[in-house]
Amino acid sequence: MKNENVFIPTKTLEDLEYPEVLRQLATFAITEMGSSACLATLPRPDSPELTQQLHAVNEFRASFDNDNRIPNHGFEDFEGAIQLLQIENSVLEIIAFRNIAATSETVNTLLKFFKKFKSYYPTLFAFGADIEINTEIKKEIDLVIDRFGDVRNNASEELARIRRQLNAIRGRIGVSFNKALSHYSQLDYLDDIRESVLDNKRVLAVKAMYRRKVKGAIMGSSKTGSIVFMEPEATAQLSRELQNLQFEETEEIKRILSQLTDFLRPYLFLIRQYRAYLLQMDVLFAKARYAQEINGLLPKITDQHEIEYFQAYHPLLWRTHQTEKKKTYPQDIQLHPGKRIIVISGPNAGGKSITLKTVGLLQLMLQSGLLIPVHERSRATFFDRILTDIGDNQSIENHLSTYSYRLKNMKVFLKKCQERSLFLIDEFGTGSDPELGGALAEVILEEFYERQAFGLITTHYANLKLLANELPAMENANMQFDNRTLEPVFKLVTGEAGSSFTFEVAQKNGLPYSLINRAKKKIERGKVRFDATIAKLQKERNQMAKTGQALKEKENKAQEASQKLEALNKKVKTKLTSYQELFDHNQRMIVLGNRLNEIAERYFATQKKRPMIADILRLVETENAKRKRKSAALTKKEKIEKKKVDQEVHQKIAEIRQEKKKKKQAPVVISKVKVTLKVGDKVRIIDSRSVGTLDAIEKKKGIVNYGLFTTQVDLEQLELVQ
Repeated sequence: MKNENVFIPTKTLEDLEYPEVLRQLATFAITEMGSSACLATLPRPDSPELTQQLHAVNEFRASFDNDNRIPNHGFEDFEGAIQLLQIENSVLEIIAFRNIAATSETVNTLLKFFKKFKSYYPTLFAFGADIEINTEIKKEIDLVIDRFGDVRNNASEELARIRRQLNAIRGRIGVSFNKALSHYSQLDYLDDIRESVLDNKRVLAVKAMYRRKVKGAIMGSSKTGSIVFMEPEATAQLSRELQNLQFEETEEIKRILSQLTDFLRPYLFLIRQYRAYLLQMDVLFAKARYAQEINGLLPKITDQHEIEYFQAYHPLLWRTHQTEKKKTYPQDIQLHPGKRIIVISGPNAGGKSITLKTVGLLQLMLQSGLLIPVHERSRATFFDRILTDIGDNQSIENHLSTYSYRLKNMKVFLKKCQERSLFLIDEFGTGSDPELGGALAEVILEEFYERQAFGLITTHYANLKLLANELPAMENANMQFDNRTLEPVFKLVTGEAGSSFTFEVAQKNGLPYSLINRAKKKIERGKVRFDATIAKLQKERNQMAKTGQALKEKENKAQEASQKLEALNKKVKTKLTSYQELFDHNQRMIVLGNRLNEIAERYFATQKKRPMIADILRLVETENAKRKRKSAALTKKEKIEKKKVDQEVHQKIAEIRQEKKKKKQAPVVISKVKVTLKVGDKVRIIDSRSVGTLDAIEKKKGIVNYGLFTTQVDLEQLELVQ
């Protein structure tokens, strides 16, 4: 790392198996350069470039699942051509020109694509926003070199002339050779194979005994010496002309390619840009494909100094287990200023070391621009220094024991550990006398705590567990263990220390019970009681967790049943209300119908209209009085709402009527002005629609004929119509 404030030593990368991640990443690059770049990837400190790269990988990853797939970015490396372009009078080879042309076309395609879909890929667009789209490079190369890698005939007038002559000479050579072949074949001078090819030339297969009778140059012979291969004399002369023309062609091609190389030299910077851009695209593609393979995503990057990894998987372990069809257990890890250091305890083989490695490796990957396998609600930050002490690190070369080596490592930790540091220590304090080593480990941990560092440690030391309980920003945690089967559960639980289950595990592995009892008697009674208390608390916690889970499931089921019952009751109540209203309405209609039937029967018997009308009016008034009482029972709010609705309805009806009246084609009325009516005029009563004929006029009254009937109407009530 160039920045002296950033310190991620090689040992950290090796402890966390970071090189293996890079090896897996490199397999997804589609170019050798991309693979090499992936293998050389190193974690970075917090920077805008790192954040930009993470977003770019995230966008590339998203492109695999939508319709706007990013075009292919593959290219062949032409670093040698770039070096030659810097040398004056150098000439590139045809393959180099083709690679440069293909690269130019690929870059142009990508830049146009990202410009078109800028809203989908804003970060990837920004990567190439300053790169020029250039079509001249490919156009100029295509004018000289065809898609088969040959220089075109029309690359220059001289080359076109030379190749015309070459074709003519080849034709003459063919005619000349065929003539000699036919002549000597008739003379039976030739072997059964008649001809062959030597040095790209057609030669006659002459029987050895007739070689002096054939005019031409001997080019070789068969292994047995029975056949002599000869080029006819006439053909040999034409071949010399062909060789001269081929030399001229080679020189002309060199001249053309030299001109094309000179054309490319001013574009050297742009060509380098194109190469670097495609290399960057290949690395981003590899990271996106690796993320797809491990279900990686981009957690929320926060300015707050905190880590919240939910359902975090160790990527290497996950891929291995996928191959072996095994289950991988995720972990939830949270570190923030109020809980900066976690002390993890519990039995061996419970997953403590894997938890440390998971956090460390995910942090290295994130700071290398790689997406990580965590839940989408996860949050992350960047550290300047990541320090690890994991595993048994005896140093044979330096004659150091495990403990001596770890003490040297702690010296580095004390020198480098600071506020924006993450330290991961496995089996902290081991390798020496438990009491003395534990005391030294305690003061070192206190020093890390005072420096505001973040970290995870695993330990079996009771004094470190007690320290975690005493300091506010430090917390105990344990890897859960099934107390019945004594099998690890691989779940990290924070808030309490874990028991080592030393004697329980020993008993499970078959050690005699008498030996275990003797061992218990040899240690302090308080230590046994302390460990037993922790184990008991863990058992109770597990039991409470199971009971809580069962109660939660029952509560959820009861809540679902209650919701279903409530919905059913609501439906039944609604139906009952509807049925009651329907029944009341039908009963009222039956009573009303019976009363109308009685009125009709009385009218049928008496044939008197007035009593019938009076009875009907009384019936209507009675019903209206009931409606008024019902209306009076409505609340003030309901009346206001009803009135508002009625006003809206009346207003709407008025608008509709007015619209209809406008649309309707009414007859043209002429008599709006005072006119004198006469017999035979077409007339109608004012404001009516029926039109009739005026048959007669008698004393200011007119007889209007409507066809089926006639009527007498005052003339003032009539109007003339057309």
